[in-house]
Amino acid sequence: MKRLLALLILFTGIALQSVAEMPDDGPSKRRNAEKIAARKAERRNRNARLQPVVVPSPDSVKIAADTVSSNGGGAESAENVAARAEAERVASVASLFYRADSCLNPCAADLHAVYDSLTRRLRAEAADSIYTTFFNELVDLDSTGTTASSVPDSVYAARLAQLISPIWLPYNDIIKRYIIAYTETRKQTFSRILGRSQYYFPIIEEELMRAGLPLELRMVPVIESALTATAVSRMGATGLWQFMYGTGKLYGLEQTSFIDQRRDPLASTRAACRYLKNMYDIYQDWTLAIASYNCGPGNVNKALARAGEGARTFWDIYPYLPRETRGYVPSFIAATYAYAYHTQHGIEPTESPLPLATDTIMVGRLMHLEQVATTLDVPMELLRDLNPQYKLDIIPAVEGKQYSLVLPSPEINHYIQMEDSIHAKDTVYLAQYQKKIATPGGVKSTFNISTVTYKVKKGDQLGSIAHRYGVTVSQLMKWNGIKNPNTLQIGKVLEIYR
Repeated sequence: MKRLLALLILFTGIALQSVAEMPDDGPSKRRNAEKIAARKAERRNRNARLQPVVVPSPDSVKIAADTVSSNGGGAESAENVAARAEAERVASVASLFYRADSCLNPCAADLHAVYDSLTRRLRAEAADSIYTTFFNELVDLDSTGTTASSVPDSVYAARLAQLISPIWLPYNDIIKRYIIAYTETRKQTFSRILGRSQYYFPIIEEELMRAGLPLELRMVPVIESALTATAVSRMGATGLWQFMYGTGKLYGLEQTSFIDQRRDPLASTRAACRYLKNMYDIYQDWTLAIASYNCGPGNVNKALARAGEGARTFWDIYPYLPRETRGYVPSFIAATYAYAYHTQHGIEPTESPLPLATDTIMVGRLMHLEQVATTLDVPMELLRDLNPQYKLDIIPAVEGKQYSLVLPSPEINHYIQMEDSIHAKDTVYLAQYQKKIATPGGVKSTFNISTVTYKVKKGDQLGSIAHRYGVTVSQLMKWNGIKNPNTLQIGKVLEIYR
């Protein structure tokens, strides 16, 4: 036994010595991993140096970031925070880059396209955020129960009774919740809406007066879009008045790859006036007409049938309407109250984001908004905000058609004086639409935005389609809203401008 124990001790000592003498593989492996990572980083840097350096303008990105950060009231949405953080990150990189020698960025056109694209994307996200935030917080409220308020119910009821209107504006516990949301919990949101109303309400009120409709209907686009001309709902409804594609077509709103009149404040307001007038002619009650604007006459008719004989108003069919519509008319009444009595609640409008003095000139020739911006020295973003219907920044005035161009009033005379200089830039900004035509007098240049359609087949690629029609892949993507050229869907119909 003693001999066996001695042998065990001997072998254990040898084993421990062997382990002690083994090299330490930990640092060695780490060093190898660091070398591999360094080589990969060097390859990435070398590849990056081979790519053209294109960085957004810091000023442009800051505008986009400010646009995102100014949306909504109260707590910012997660999407809003993420978009603003990304914009600020890009802005910080851009500001460092632009302090370097300008020769590092030789392609001004590409640079402009990149930061312009970023600005557009962030503005679109901002518009979506405004719509979603406003709808969730001021339309789709839980209408059960009441919320305590420092204002007595008798005051709310008396104030609503003082608003003489063809539209019935009652007061109850449901409406009270919405009034509190507008005037107490979401004051900042309504303050911004009041700021935008300074520009949009004169346009809307003039058309309501012309159509012989109650002026209180100006609050419909408030609860539809928070007065955001480029707002798009989850279902695709677009513009101040949130027209769906088919309804917009039915009411004469032009919708092409170049223009979407659902986003035109004037054209969409005229269409909305016709729609509301038609609904009132059917129901002879404004609360039902307003409800049908939200959910359609079909749902209102079903609710009327379920409510039985004697149902004549929104409140008679309230339990039978879709949830969203049950909050729609109360939100409308509360918005009307908040607009009339905002000063009593300490709410002041923010500064209007758009110039209050504008004028319109008719354009009868194909024109890019950049032609106007660079000639008159008017910010491109301002032109887009004043003319949101032009999806590609191009006024598609061809074949005798004329379209409106809204400008700040002081710029109208300047535009008329510089009109020839503005048109002279069309070969620069509209080169992709320029066509050469052989005539007896020689080759003549003209502009053409007529389209053909192509249905994608199995095996098709954007490159081959572009080559077939003499256009570029980037043009196909821009015209058809394609974000990834590698995910082309079979059966998709492409619009191609030739």
